[in-house]
Amino acid sequence: MTPYDPAYRPTILICDDHPVVRCGIRTLLPDDRYQVVGEAEDLAGTVEQVDLHRPAVLLLDLSFLGTLSLGVLPTVRALSPATRVLILTMHNDLDSARGSLAAGAHGFLPKDAAAGELVAAVDALAAGGRYLDPALGAALLDRQDDTDDALSRREREVLGMIADGLTHQQIADELGLSVRTIEAQRASIKVKLGVSRRAELISYARRLRLTTTGGDR
Repeated sequence: MTPYDPAYRPTILICDDHPVVRCGIRTLLPDDRYQVVGEAEDLAGTVEQVDLHRPAVLLLDLSFLGTLSLGVLPTVRALSPATRVLILTMHNDLDSARGSLAAGAHGFLPKDAAAGELVAAVDALAAGGRYLDPALGAALLDRQDDTDDALSRREREVLGMIADGLTHQQIADELGLSVRTIEAQRASIKVKLGVSRRAELISYARRLRLTTTGGDR
């Protein structure tokens, strides 16, 4: 079945270190609309549950006992590429949202959001889309005009070369830097721009007129 089938109920996995929060989320996701297939209270449990259920949507707390959960996203993608990840957090700031999206999450929602927003976010991700808290989305758009200033000269240079199709090794050789340094620069660029995919990096490079080839190589 697909999200367009009226009988389709997206499978949901809830991962949060607070039992009361997990219970509260369950109550906001009616059984006739969603299938909550499991819960996890830590990151190890999250990986196990993702591997077991391959959920349509993973609701993931940003912080487990003070540890950021974003590091688990590559493992989630490897185990279940189709799973869409919605980050839930008390940290409803723009930097946290940008960092989550850059790490590979598909949505970001503060825990103090209205119940309807949670449903809207789950529906959007289950249909293959993305979701960002409206207030944060507006702030992100406001800051897009400041992207040029947000990147350092070296980051602009690296971004242009990435968009031109150069590999990390080629960029390192061109700039006389190590591959690890180029990887760190790319990671910093992704966080500052709030993006996760190469196509999005190319789009920004074009908008900033940093690419010479159009990124088609």
